[in-house]
Amino acid sequence: MLTLRRGRVTAVVERVEGLSRLEVDGEPCVAYPRLTGPVALGDEVIVNTQARELELGSGGFDVLYANLTRGLDLLPESDAHVMKLPYTPAQNARRTAEEGRLLPDTLTGLPVVCCSLHSQVAPVCAGIGPGARVAYVQLAGGALPVSLSDTLRALRERGHVETSIAAGACLDGDVECVSTASALLWAAAEGFDVVVCAIGPGIVGTGSKFGHGGLAAADAANAAHALHGTPILAVRASEGDPRERHTGVSHHVRAVLELCLADVIAAWPAGYDAPPWLEPRVEVDVRGWQEACAGLPLAHMGRGPREDPLFFAAAFAAGRVAADHIH
Repeated sequence: MLTLRRGRVTAVVERVEGLSRLEVDGEPCVAYPRLTGPVALGDEVIVNTQARELELGSGGFDVLYANLTRGLDLLPESDAHVMKLPYTPAQNARRTAEEGRLLPDTLTGLPVVCCSLHSQVAPVCAGIGPGARVAYVQLAGGALPVSLSDTLRALRERGHVETSIAAGACLDGDVECVSTASALLWAAAEGFDVVVCAIGPGIVGTGSKFGHGGLAAADAANAAHALHGTPILAVRASEGDPRERHTGVSHHVRAVLELCLADVIAAWPAGYDAPPWLEPRVEVDVRGWQEACAGLPLAHMGRGPREDPLFFAAAFAAGRVAADHIH
């Protein structure tokens, strides 16, 4: 069941591309204007309060569901006919990049970094370094709207990411694609040097072996391999996570590797002990990663580089491997 309530916009806190942060009757709320239309102070709205009421880890705010003041009778995107979130109350038509475009059949070695967490994206991109054309592909497994990510906005401002692609159920990217495979092929057709795939902020998790959003990394790796790209895994590892299943190399990594249908390069920062099952891995000199990441938003579960250096160094290593495979 949806948990909805009627309210009024009592503050507009911030407007950035594709996202508005609001207060509705004093409670924090986010709105996606490209979905629900513009929003202004005093508007009468309906908000989804379920995540906040359940006190979920990523549910510290409500989500605007409908704007009764100025969000009714909105017209669909011109020539759009591919439904995102089809047959749900939030279904909306999008025009996808595949339409009217002949895509190649191969990635011809294009490096594809596969992340199981959104918080890996910034250090991965720092590892790739300046000068490379990087496309970001968002996969289902966390937040679906690309525009929720402040990290991605910072990476674009710094020139680390050129274009965002919303694949599958994800939405609100610069480009929308029906599948991960076609998103990768579109990036290859556009001449990008590296593709970084990740789920959006937050992660679906149950504590079970295969019941988590991080498995999207395996889907991306399999698609990249099948299309003759170079899949590179950003290893989730931690020295600061109090949960045993995520201490050292996370159990998510083992699950991802079990589902990969061919070898994927697991990048590992030299100087740290790796478990013997993490194969085939490439050990990477990551000296200077802190300086390379300076100014980027680095945070994972409330921990930064000082509290959990291994987490960020491991992701940075994946970016370094990708840079070495640029043609």
